[in-house]
Parts: sequence; C-alpha cells; structure tokens
Amino acid sequence: MSRALGLVLGVAADAVLGDPRRGHPVAAFGSWAAMVERELYADSRSRGAAFTAVAVAPVLACGVAAERLTRRHPVAHTLATAVVTWACLGARSLAREGHAMADRLATGDLAAARSQLPNLCGRSPDGLSTDDLGRATVESLAENTNDAVVATLCWAAVAGMPGMAAHRAVNTLDAMVGHRHDRYAHFGTASAHLDDLLGWASARLTGALACAVAPLAGGIPRRAATTMLRDAADHPSPNGGWCEAAWAGALGVRLGGANTYGDRVEVRGTLGNPDWPHPSAGDVRQAARLVTAVTAAATALAATTAALVTRRTR
Repeated sequence: MSRALGLVLGVAADAVLGDPRRGHPVAAFGSWAAMVERELYADSRSRGAAFTAVAVAPVLACGVAAERLTRRHPVAHTLATAVVTWACLGARSLAREGHAMADRLATGDLAAARSQLPNLCGRSPDGLSTDDLGRATVESLAENTNDAVVATLCWAAVAGMPGMAAHRAVNTLDAMVGHRHDRYAHFGTASAHLDDLLGWASARLTGALACAVAPLAGGIPRRAATTMLRDAADHPSPNGGWCEAAWAGALGVRLGGANTYGDRVEVRGTLGNPDWPHPSAGDVRQAARLVTAVTAAATALAATTAALVTRRTR
C-alpha cells in the first residue's frame, strides 16, 4: 500500500503547497535539457532522438534508484513516492491559473488577461479578444489536466517513481522542442511522438473522467460524452481532442478555431455545437473547477490501481 498512500499524500501536498516558487525540479530538468540541446542540436530526427534519450536517461535512472532503494522500507517508499508525485503534479497551479484568468475576464481587464495567458499556453496573446482568451484558457486547462495530472498519476500507478518521473521529463521536452517550429521540425519529432505515446491512454481517461464528474462543474455527463466521442478526432493532436471536447461538452461551450503561435497559424475543428457560446469568465471558472474534480477522481483511481498492481507483483 505504500505506493498508493504515497500517491495520495503527493496529491494532497500539491493541493496544499502547490509548486515551489524556487528550485522546482521540472525547471531544473528544463535547464539540463537546454544544455543537452546546445550540445546535440542538429536539424535531424536522429539527433533529436538522441537528445530525448540523453535528456531523459538520468531522470529515469534516479526514479529507478529511488524505487529500488526504498521498496523494502514502507515508510521511506511512501515518503519518496509522495515527494516525487508532488514534484511531478501541477494540478493546483493549473486550477489557480484558470481562476486568475476568470477574475481578469470578469473585470474586463484584457491587458492583464493577455499577460496571464503565457502561463498556460504558447499562443500569441496580442490582440486576443475576451472570447479568444476564454477559449484558449479552457482548451489549455483541459489538455494540461492530462499532461500535468492524469498521465502522471497513471504512470505512477503502474510504474511507480520511474514511470511518473520519465513521463514528466518527456512532457517537458515536448513543451520545449515538440512544437512545429522551423528549428524543431525534425529535431523535436522524437520528443513529440514519445509524449503522444505516453499520454495516449491517459488522455482518453481524462476525457472519460471529465464526463463522469461534469456535474461538479455544473455540467451534464451525457452531453459531455456525446461531444467528446463526436468531436475528439477534429483536433490535430491525437490526445488533446479527447480532453478539450470533453470540457466543451461538460460546460456547453464552443472550442476550436484558429490559434496563432508566433508566425504560425493552426486551424482546429469546432469542438462542441456550432451554436454554443465561447467560454465566458464563469465558464472559465467552471473549467478550473473541473480540473480539480478530475484530479480527485484520477487520484482515487490511481491509488486503487497502484494497490492492485503492487499486490500482484509480490
């Protein structure tokens, strides 16, 4: 039960403490990955694959070492799992950013809302309207609930500290080099595809959990499920559409459309009914509440799975 208890304690620590203001392990990994990139970069998929392997290897090794050194000591294993879970999760920060954006949109402070958006996603905030900012926020909250919460908990449940640490590292690499920028068109391919693979099952679980707990955010489960199953494939990401379509259906809002990333414009299909409104400040707040509700449901499921997995492997 030490893995299951550690997961629950780690989620609780994230809920109470949030991310550390200084010395966050994910930020430290980002610095390490940037150094590796400087040494290995070339406009080549093979060099990008080598970069991914070299960057992730020490994180995976540390996770394996932590698991092996503590697995015969229940208290130490529980505490180590809790610390790694807390370091890898971003549920409280994600929900907090959503509530902060809702506050800015509610007061009509577009300048503050635009400056807030880069905390959630890489879209260019300049010139975005209230509708655009609300849509971008809900979409980012939905997709990041998988990336920063559910996927981490899933890998923790089935593969312990090595699993969740490696996933968080790969997801960070995807954020750094996985986007379709000229510099990373080839170099970032391995990181992007590996992140898609590691988040494939959890993205669908995230969508399903959002449908199940939709009433906690004022939503309707059946509407959420219908929208998710109908519209998920209209998203360019193999994973993001399941999360975003579920949030759209749960809240009864319209997502999708044109997004600007620097000098690149990406057009996405419509998620939700065409006659549904774009997210308002109130909808953004409900979307943030849905993040918290999905986190709680995913925690219960992950802890149960962890207990069953570790029991069977004894």
